[in-house]
Amino acid sequence: MEYFSTRDTAPRLTASEAISRGLAPDGGLFVPDTLPQIGEAELAALLPLGYGERAKRILAAYLPEYSNAELEALVSASYGKNFDTEAIAPVRFTNDRTGYLELWHGPTSAFKDMALQMLPHLLTASLKKCGEQRGVCILVATSGDTGKAALEGFKDVKNTRILVFYPEDGVSPMQKLQMCTQEGGNVAVCAIEGNFDDAQSGVKKIFTDKVIAERLAAEGMAFSSANSINWGRLAPQIVYYFSAYCDLVADGAIKNGDKINVVVPTGNFGNILAAYYAREMGLPIAKLICASNSNSVLTDFLTTGVYDRNREFFTTVSPSMDILISSNLERLLYSLAGSEKVKGWMKQLAECGRYEVDADTLVKLRSLFAAGCCNDDETKATIAEIYRDKGYLCDTHTAVAVKVYYDYKARTGDCDPAVIASTASPFKFSAAVLEAVEGGAEELDEFAMVARLAEVTGLECPEQLAGLRDKPVRFTGCCSKDKMEQTVFDMLGV
Repeated sequence: MEYFSTRDTAPRLTASEAISRGLAPDGGLFVPDTLPQIGEAELAALLPLGYGERAKRILAAYLPEYSNAELEALVSASYGKNFDTEAIAPVRFTNDRTGYLELWHGPTSAFKDMALQMLPHLLTASLKKCGEQRGVCILVATSGDTGKAALEGFKDVKNTRILVFYPEDGVSPMQKLQMCTQEGGNVAVCAIEGNFDDAQSGVKKIFTDKVIAERLAAEGMAFSSANSINWGRLAPQIVYYFSAYCDLVADGAIKNGDKINVVVPTGNFGNILAAYYAREMGLPIAKLICASNSNSVLTDFLTTGVYDRNREFFTTVSPSMDILISSNLERLLYSLAGSEKVKGWMKQLAECGRYEVDADTLVKLRSLFAAGCCNDDETKATIAEIYRDKGYLCDTHTAVAVKVYYDYKARTGDCDPAVIASTASPFKFSAAVLEAVEGGAEELDEFAMVARLAEVTGLECPEQLAGLRDKPVRFTGCCSKDKMEQTVFDMLGV
């Protein structure tokens, strides 16, 4: 298997080269030249296995350079006692043929752990295979969860530095505390004056600037990425959709070969793109349902074929989805339309903030995806309803997915079994969740709200969140978006 850019299929790379580089030099994203196929018999073979063994079998096809022993080491280091359940990504069922795929049992209580507990091991192994002797600077833009998960994953990893930018007013208080109290001698965090799109655009600009790369090389370092623009982030996410399907079969909810719907709350399109890849590999997924908050650029695109980021930006109670430039959409468009069209659309997006796909591509999009969005009031109402009626407490992002899914069912009558990606612990967004289930949280501080939410629901706050109260804040810096480059050099001491 080889990898190439979504904008130019000529230069071919190995998996380790693609993962080491993160972003293609032309600004495109690396994609595999083929998708391995997993048939019904292969699915049956996955059924009795644990999460780690399932991961090994899925990832082996994407990492042909890695031996069985190397894959075993990767998986063992990534999915073990660092998760609070042996199942790693359990599916919790309600009584309406709906399963909640809980992706937040890792060390930072968010779905990003599913990939970012593996990426440091995968990246360092890839760099070694490529003969890279320089140190690596991991540059990350985050809307909240990726930053902490990347910081935790790369903490004190030899020969690496990790620098994270987050929107100053665009993350929850708990997310900010997680990042700004981060331990480790190789980590740094800085807020920016702007939103996630500003941070992401700034990081991409730094990545593709040859002058900056040369200056870094002179200091014996090279850039790489922990954002989902890196293929090493996406590949591990494919695994949990296969694992969820196997769990549904094992629990008797479906039979092997039955189709399911998959519902994903997403802003940068990485999490649902992984589900799309699983579908193209043979996983029996009928419909991919894309859920957005008030920043509904993806809903509008999947409905009309017009992508337009020239719109009002909303700061919501589901901040990890407060995004108007969905980077991973480029990989989907390459899969449906090819590199030449992608190159043209991305040029229009950069120059005008807008593009419109052709009629054939729109037909393909509509056949694969359904989409919907909801505002903050609807999100909170859904949290309350699901907790009251189903006894399940979900965070704000998962609630967006639930609302969009129920709207989809009402609109279409589609009652196929569904898996909803549950992406974060509700305690990461305690203000909105507590307001939803009880009301009147305004007068409480963050940890009082966490304590009250635990008291009201009888659930226990993850220790990694509760323990933040006593951790010292290490990072308080903030820069303008046009100062990100200098901030990188300052944080590196260059």
